[in-house]
Amino acid sequence: MKRTIIISGINLRSGGPLTILRDCLQFLSNSEICKSYKIIALVHNRELVEYPNIEYIEFPKSINHWVNRLYYEYFYFKKLSKKLNPYLWFSLHDISPNVSADRQVVYMHNPSIVNKIRFQDIKYDKTYILFALFYKYLYRINIKHNKYCIVQQNWFKEECCKRFSIPKSNVIVASPNIEIGQKYKPTDLKLNKCRNFFFPSLPRPFKNFETVCEAAKILYYDGIKDIEVTLTINSDLNSYSSSLVKKYSNIPSIKFVGLIPHNLMPKYYEDADCLIFPSRLETWGLPISEFIPFNKPMIIADLPYAHETSQGANLVTYFNVNAPKELAQKMKKAYYGDFSDFTSNPLQKLEHPYAKNYTELFRILINDDK
Repeated sequence: MKRTIIISGINLRSGGPLTILRDCLQFLSNSEICKSYKIIALVHNRELVEYPNIEYIEFPKSINHWVNRLYYEYFYFKKLSKKLNPYLWFSLHDISPNVSADRQVVYMHNPSIVNKIRFQDIKYDKTYILFALFYKYLYRINIKHNKYCIVQQNWFKEECCKRFSIPKSNVIVASPNIEIGQKYKPTDLKLNKCRNFFFPSLPRPFKNFETVCEAAKILYYDGIKDIEVTLTINSDLNSYSSSLVKKYSNIPSIKFVGLIPHNLMPKYYEDADCLIFPSRLETWGLPISEFIPFNKPMIIADLPYAHETSQGANLVTYFNVNAPKELAQKMKKAYYGDFSDFTSNPLQKLEHPYAKNYTELFRILINDDK
């Protein structure tokens, strides 16, 4: 009789977290693991993540309100786990549920515990701000029940070990960029004068679109009017993006193109001369990794996540995320072909335990007798 692996992602529906869920299920679907284990995925909508060789249980109400999610995590899943009797319960979204399982693992990818809340953002996303305030407490609940905690970067591992008194040997660094190099073939280093700047992201206040818009505005009134700053937002997405479009629609160099399907991203990367990534809060910053193989300049946040994600880049510079004038100055230099501020960022060696791909990760999760 097959043992059971539960992959729980009932609240994952967009952005990087959804990519993690998809990549995980796709790996399991195509791996030898599904021959020895029954894989059950807990999701809110199976149409977002449907792969063969996997059973699905849907929780459509999980995304209606955060109270629903807490009910599932701390109450309902206890009953469900006793029914399913899993060998491994792998929660992919931060919270350590109350479950019965031989092995319990949590993927911690929400860095809000280290975020300095800006209360001016509450008008755009009250639920997120309030949830972020409680997240550091939610992280603590049941965290010692996990055999392993999984994070994407070493800086976040250090932070979690310090805050929650977790032994470093119990925290796996599993970088999500392993497969990215296979998606995009590396090209020769390009040092063209930059005219097309690109920032792809979802419209959330911590993504810091306003700093890019302010920088573009500075350049426009400084006489640099033949650039394009492409942003993946428009007025239809939410109140945050709508306010930005309203405020900066008079700057012709800013192009509000809306959300871009993932299959079209390579084309936008190819057309861009330079990537901008100003987010105040990430545990990774996927566009940075996706852009590295194109060997073009990147102007990104001077924050720990960005320094770690950009390892392997040949042409990168960092800026204060609260300083649009500094960003504008770096964009201006790139516009004129001055890359004196740009450097390479060599790869750094990680200490164990770490996993370079899902094969290595599940080898640890399933077979390790620690």
